[in-house]
Amino acid sequence: MSTPLHGRPRALRLAAIGLGLTALATGFAYAAGWIGAERLTPKRFIDTFETQAGHYPGYRKNHAKGLCVSGYFLSSGQAASLSTARVFNQSNVAVIGRFAIGGANPHSPDASVPTRSLALQLSTDDGQQWRTGMNTPPVLAVGTPEAFYQQVLAMSPDPATGKPDPARLQAFFAAHPESAAFRQWAKDYKASDSFASTSYNSINAFALIDASGKAHYVRWSLLPQTPFSALPAKVDDNDYLQHDLRQRLSQGPLRWTLQLTLAAAGDAVDDPSQPWPAQRPTVNAGTLVLDQVDAAERGACRDLNFDPLILPSGIRPSADPILAARSAAYSESFNRRSREAAQLGARP
Repeated sequence: MSTPLHGRPRALRLAAIGLGLTALATGFAYAAGWIGAERLTPKRFIDTFETQAGHYPGYRKNHAKGLCVSGYFLSSGQAASLSTARVFNQSNVAVIGRFAIGGANPHSPDASVPTRSLALQLSTDDGQQWRTGMNTPPVLAVGTPEAFYQQVLAMSPDPATGKPDPARLQAFFAAHPESAAFRQWAKDYKASDSFASTSYNSINAFALIDASGKAHYVRWSLLPQTPFSALPAKVDDNDYLQHDLRQRLSQGPLRWTLQLTLAAAGDAVDDPSQPWPAQRPTVNAGTLVLDQVDAAERGACRDLNFDPLILPSGIRPSADPILAARSAAYSESFNRRSREAAQLGARP
């Protein structure tokens, strides 16, 4: 059942969450050239996004504020029957990662943005890499590039207020009943007080390929082993989440369980707006352990493009057209910030 919208606070809450995903969403549409009579390239998308969200040379064009971490992945062996990927049977896999908050402003207060992300690169002993970018929402609001484009227009700031127009947002969501799952999640979502106690989701589906060549479609989540505690109502520290993470890691490693959710026949594997039923089987693929943190401008993650299509043998993308376009948008963003940083003489 579709979740109704009620008034300005609800609409602006959706906007705050949605804006953290705007580059993710609209980049798909522009990057693949799906909208309008004239092909819209990744370059044009990033130009448009910077016009709306702000231009910060040398920084990522979304999730600009973050910090690098490192650690390892301990496979449980339970996913080895689903995929030949070495990551699921190697006992200890090196990991480089990056925590971030949504948005293009690298100076935003940590507690001001509801959406958070965790991007990882897992490097196995056979020379292959698996890169994944995960976010707090389990689904997106809409599932087509055209609807993504309409979403970013609906979330464009009103020049008079600097914020999205609640009436325009309400009209957008009313016109897109497929956004019901996202709206329900946003209604119920409570931000935790730490990156360490936050869950992160792949959103898109991928195919695990077993030894016989059979595909098993999954979405994955990183579930924190750190107990949940709500974000305080008032936070004065602009770098609250970063300081908290450093403090926690000074006391010992942090852990997440990598949970794979398996699709059943009929589940949408190419539409990230559609949730899968809660009773779908899950597999505990192993444990992510993070034990070190660096500043973003000095860490190993600084020069990584967390392209979700960098996959090892044994993992393939689904037919979700968003994945290819997301990859193109990430590439444009990476190339642009690299050039900007070189011109500035530094590389944030």
